[in-house]
This record gives sequence, structure tokens and C-alpha cells, in this order.
Amino acid sequence: MARPEKEAIVAEVQEKISRSQAVVLADYRGLNVEEINLLRKKLREAGVEYRVIKNTLIRLAAKNAQIDGLDPYLEGPTAIAFGYDDPVAPAKIMSDFAKDHKNLELKAGLLGDKVIDVDGVKALANLPSRTALLAQLAGLLQAPMRGLVTVLSGPMRNAVYALEAIRKKQAGEA
Repeated sequence: MARPEKEAIVAEVQEKISRSQAVVLADYRGLNVEEINLLRKKLREAGVEYRVIKNTLIRLAAKNAQIDGLDPYLEGPTAIAFGYDDPVAPAKIMSDFAKDHKNLELKAGLLGDKVIDVDGVKALANLPSRTALLAQLAGLLQAPMRGLVTVLSGPMRNAVYALEAIRKKQAGEA
């Protein structure tokens, strides 16, 4: 590969690392084409980009992005998953896939600009997704409003019950 092409790839990877909320590195040796395509499909559906990039180019891109501590994990073939929107998505998908396919071995990850080891990637994978967290937050914000509506509607509801009881009593007397 010519030097200008390598420089372009390094710049592209650096931009992807900088733009990503989370990045997961894995060793994909032993996966067949069908398994890799299945993994790519799952990642693509979640908005995660998956690439196989030479370690030296990842190392240079990380250095340019001022990320230290990634070098020990850049041994052997490396696949890299970039999560732009949801930091949990790449870790969750890669971790779940590694459970079902023993040939996929997680190496490390990046959360923002911090390097995390395999245990950190697995811990990140166990967190709820961004969508689930937003749903929980909406439920928490909605609960006090629901309580207020219930309290404020109580007197009106009691008045309606009282009027209905009076109507039934008068209908029974007539």
C-alpha cells in the first residue's frame, strides 16, 4: 500500500476514533465469512461501523488522537467497531457475539478517549442501552406529574360520585 493511501487511512481512523463515543477492538481469527457477515449485519443495524485495520495504522491514528495505552492490545489481527451514537451498542453486540462464537476474542476498547480492558468492555456491555435509559428517565419524569393529576382530580371525582349517589337516591324515591 502506497504511503499516501496509508496516511489517508490513518487520518480516517483518527477521525472515527475522535468522533466515536465508544470503540471496541477484537481478534476475529477463526470466524468464517458467514459469521463475520452476521456480525457486520448486527453492528450495522445498531449504527456501529465495523472495520478490519492494520495494527500499525490503528497505533498511528491513536497516537495522533492523543490516546495512550492502546499499544499492548494491538497484537494479531484486529477488528474495530466504532459506536457513534450509543456507547453501549458496540460493546453489547461484540460481547454477545463473542459469547456465542468463541473464536471472536475481545481485546480492549475506548470509552471517549480512555482505554478500557476486556472487563471494562464487558461491564459497558451490561449497561442498558441509550434508548432504555431514556425510557427510564421519561418514566421517572412522568411519575410526579401523574401523581399530581391523580391528587388534583380526586375532589372532582368525589363530587361526581356524590352527585351520582344523590341522583340514584332521588330516582329511587320517585
